[in-house]
Amino acid sequence: MQAFTQLDSTVVPLDRSNIDTDAILPKQFLMIIERTGFGPHLFDEWRYLDRGEPYKDCSQRPLNLEFSLNQPRYAGANILLTRANFGCGSSREHAPWALADWGIRAIIAPSFAEIFYGNCFKNGLLPIVLDEPTIDRLFAEVDATPGYGLRIDLAEQTVIEPNGQVNRFEIDAFRKECLLNGLDEIGLTLLKRDAIRQFEQQRQAQEPWMFTGDRQLA
Repeated sequence: MQAFTQLDSTVVPLDRSNIDTDAILPKQFLMIIERTGFGPHLFDEWRYLDRGEPYKDCSQRPLNLEFSLNQPRYAGANILLTRANFGCGSSREHAPWALADWGIRAIIAPSFAEIFYGNCFKNGLLPIVLDEPTIDRLFAEVDATPGYGLRIDLAEQTVIEPNGQVNRFEIDAFRKECLLNGLDEIGLTLLKRDAIRQFEQQRQAQEPWMFTGDRQLA
């Protein structure tokens, strides 16, 4: 998993509350068995004027040019600014996969759905909670300033505006450490690989009948 330390990026706004995971990635794309390639289908029903289908070439599909992700001024943005209860609905992990595949590294909102919030950390995304007056002000600045960008420093837990305004955010210490070091559950487990192998070797010596044929340790 890609580590997250600092991020300097422009911001793409999505001024809606209660955006659920089916809006982030519609249900028909759950048929795709790969973990990548979801970026073109992010917010599919809002970005395009036709219905998207798995493995459909999106390059020739008609775009909704009023949708923020389709507007040239927000191209390449890695920070998504949105409203309360982002990521509600089903617990599909495909939603953060699609956001990450499109290029989003951080999401700023007043609140997140609990399961989606946890899934972000598992996939290298940083969900940041700021109060609603700050969110309102950021929306106004993004709208008024083409190319508006923010600096996010995870170690310092700050979001810094172009004028120098510093906004602090809270984050669980364990999740912060994992994200700083690019560790998901698999990565955390692999940190203990030597202890795991030692345990299995001891168990094999004590209970050799459990390790026959295909179950023999390498």
